[in-house]
Amino acid sequence: MRKRSVTIGGHRTSVSLEDAFWDELTAIAGRRGVSLNALVAEIDHGRGERRNLSSALRLHVLDDMRERTIIRD
Repeated sequence: MRKRSVTIGGHRTSVSLEDAFWDELTAIAGRRGVSLNALVAEIDHGRGERRNLSSALRLHVLDDMRERTIIRD
């Protein structure tokens, strides 16, 4: 588990995720040509009120992997 500070809407916040999720989020950001902070802010904006940010980030990684797997099959 690794805690990282990210900036969302001009405010710093800390998020704890497993290294594998940080690695995948970094890869997703790279494929999209955006910074990790920009990707996290986008996910935060669309997460809804009932889901915490760590869960939203994990689910985003899962959705991305599913989408890329479906395209390959």
